[in-house]
This record gives sequence, structure tokens and C-alpha cells, in this order.
Amino acid sequence: MRQLIFFIGPAGAGKTTLARAWVRRHGGAFLDMDTLLRPAAEAIMTLAGQDPSDRDSPFYKQHCRDLGYRITMDAALEQLTLNQNAIVIGPFTKEQGDPLWLEGELARIGASIEDVHVKVIYAYLPSEDIYKERIRLRGSLLDIWKLDNWQQFRTSLQRREVIWRMKPSSLLYWDNSEPLSEAREAELAAFILA
Repeated sequence: MRQLIFFIGPAGAGKTTLARAWVRRHGGAFLDMDTLLRPAAEAIMTLAGQDPSDRDSPFYKQHCRDLGYRITMDAALEQLTLNQNAIVIGPFTKEQGDPLWLEGELARIGASIEDVHVKVIYAYLPSEDIYKERIRLRGSLLDIWKLDNWQQFRTSLQRREVIWRMKPSSLLYWDNSEPLSEAREAELAAFILA
């Protein structure tokens, strides 16, 4: 059965690193929202006279955010129509609070959770300090606003509940503070492949 695997969670939680490790070992289409949206977001922000590296301002959220999710999910859904596995990476902050969101996306291609094997890995870290250090160490221009406005940004780090209508066994909250050892990788594989 074709798989739709989500790696979601706050910035700095290690979603992309975890997804890359999975794809290297198990394959699938690697669809990182940051990568897919970047060219369009930079163009939109530049044409509007905004900072092309901004990913957090109200302007960005109004003009680019939803576009990024649409691009990413369209790419994922296309993979599923080709009977390929899709691995999707992004925060999905707003979407995870909508119980009908997942069903609506699958319905776009005439699919449902009955014929697509959906797994959601919510990566998180146990403390704000670890988030801040990881975001600082990755040294991305996209993170400058986050670090400069930490008191405002930090509210986005709260662990949220994913309320998509799917089996409870399809969702795993993953403390991603430890390295991905062989044992932890086996635990992740047992969840995804179950």
C-alpha cells in the first residue's frame, strides 16, 4: 500500500534530519516544504520589497505560507497517484488542528485513509533551550528573525495535538533530543511500517 509519511513539528525539532535518515534507508519521495517553497517565497518577498529570507513576518504568512503547503501537498498527492511513497516535511502548525484536513487532502485524488498508509511523526524537543541552541547552530538566514524575536517566536514551540481523523496508531510523538541510534531507528521503522 502506498505510504504518506509526515514529519511535522516546531522549527529546530529535527524533522528534516529525521526524514532524511528515513529516506536514505527506506526510499520515497522527499518533499520538504522549505525546499519546495523557497524559490517562490524569495521571488514573492523580493517583488514586494520584503526580506527574501523572512519566513516569520505577518506579510510572509499572508502571502507565502499557504502557498508552501499547497505546493508541498500537491507534490505529495501526485506521488501517491503514481503509487509512490511520499515523505512530507513541514511544521503543519495550523493544519494539525483541523480534524478534516487530512481527509480533504486525500479526497483531492479520490483517496482516503483506507487506501493510503498514513503515518505522522511529530518531532519535538523537551526544552526551549535545546530548540534555541539547535536553531542557532544551524546558522540559517531563515532563522535570524526567530532568534532576534525569541520571546515572540518561542510560543510556536509548544507541543500541539494532531487531531486528524485517523487511527491513534498512525501518530507518534517523537522526542528527537537524542541521536538516531540503531535502536531508535528500529523503533521508528516499527512504527512506520506497522
